[in-house]
Amino acid sequence: MGSWWAYYTLGWGGWWFWDPVENASFMPWLVGTALLHSAVVVEKREALKTWTILLAIITFSLSLLGTFLVRSGVLTSVHAFASDPLRGVFILLLLSCYTGGALILFAWRAPQLAGGGLFAPISREGALVLNNLLLATAAATVLLGTLYPLLLDVVAHQKVSVGPPFYSMTFVPIMIPLLVAMAVGPMLPWKRGDLPAALGRLKFAFLATAAAALVTLAATGARSLGAACGLALAAWLLAATLTELAERVRLFAGPLPAVWRRALNLPRASWGMFFAHAGMAVVIAGITGSTAWTEEKIVNGRPGQAFEIAGYTIALYRVSEVASPDFTASRADMRLLRGGREIAEMHPEKRFYPVENGAATGVAIHTNLLADVYAVIGDPDGTGGYVLRLYYNPLVPRIWLGAAAMALGGLISLTDRRHRIGAPARRARASATARVQAAE
Repeated sequence: MGSWWAYYTLGWGGWWFWDPVENASFMPWLVGTALLHSAVVVEKREALKTWTILLAIITFSLSLLGTFLVRSGVLTSVHAFASDPLRGVFILLLLSCYTGGALILFAWRAPQLAGGGLFAPISREGALVLNNLLLATAAATVLLGTLYPLLLDVVAHQKVSVGPPFYSMTFVPIMIPLLVAMAVGPMLPWKRGDLPAALGRLKFAFLATAAAALVTLAATGARSLGAACGLALAAWLLAATLTELAERVRLFAGPLPAVWRRALNLPRASWGMFFAHAGMAVVIAGITGSTAWTEEKIVNGRPGQAFEIAGYTIALYRVSEVASPDFTASRADMRLLRGGREIAEMHPEKRFYPVENGAATGVAIHTNLLADVYAVIGDPDGTGGYVLRLYYNPLVPRIWLGAAAMALGGLISLTDRRHRIGAPARRARASATARVQAAE
């Protein structure tokens, strides 16, 4: 949500910058995702109980740590909400109390938890353990990059900045095997699996992966090798997710009414997994497109001028001063054309709020859900011109749509009663009660 807000409101023209405060909200998400997957193993196999409890403690502790980083003023960020050392000390005491108390209680009671069933490394449980380890490692990497400048400042009094290059070299290599395993894991049975057999059921996914890579290379050339790999990875995950769902409902094994009934009777956790994994594939496609093919043009524009970007023409025909009870603004009136035909009007603004004595941008975005044309107006140059930032952002809408699908998948999974309290399904419990009453 913070990335969406920055993109649509602040006019940054991007969606993720590895800002320390962004990382503070990202770390609990990573460990919480591992927790949700670990809870599946606890519910199905009564295994990983200790690890699941530890993940719950770490997730909540990272949430408190994020609150401390944002509210204490120890980080320099446009997202930081306060600079109050007293408030920071109070939050730090809360963090120490809750986290320390939870870890002490965990160390005391964890050895009393009974172990669960055994399983082979190649199994559904093994895939979920790999998922947990990679997500936890990714969270630790982000934590290191976020806190390292603070620790170095305290210990050596040196100022350093950890930015996107660090995370590109450390975080991305961890996530690639995770995304590959996300497609294979659901195909493996519990306890003991057959990896060649699972891969054999993914023939459609392999074909979709190869097709996505070849089509991307043919359309954009060899210079887009990284983009081809990214879209191939997205196709791999999406095709594998669809294959797994089709096998669950036996899509091609019977009449459609029977398929529909099986789909309605699937556990909510299965539907949650489908939406979350498919949403992740859509997000990967959005990230790849926006990273590889974004076009940017910064110009000094005057009314009456037109500018070309990615096959579009953006014509600036007026800049006017507007006023409201809260702010005054310089509003640009633009026309977006393609092939000489007007597609839309765009009205970016540069706002000034006198009460707060602050300025803000109001961006103009035209989207067709495949790409965004993005315009931001800057400061005047004093001679009648204005700084204009124009962007063509392909596939960026896929990031927001995929993220919404992932959030929906997580919510659907959490509504599954078995994942919330580890209890058997109501139907099974009701049947058992009926059998007991009949026996009596």
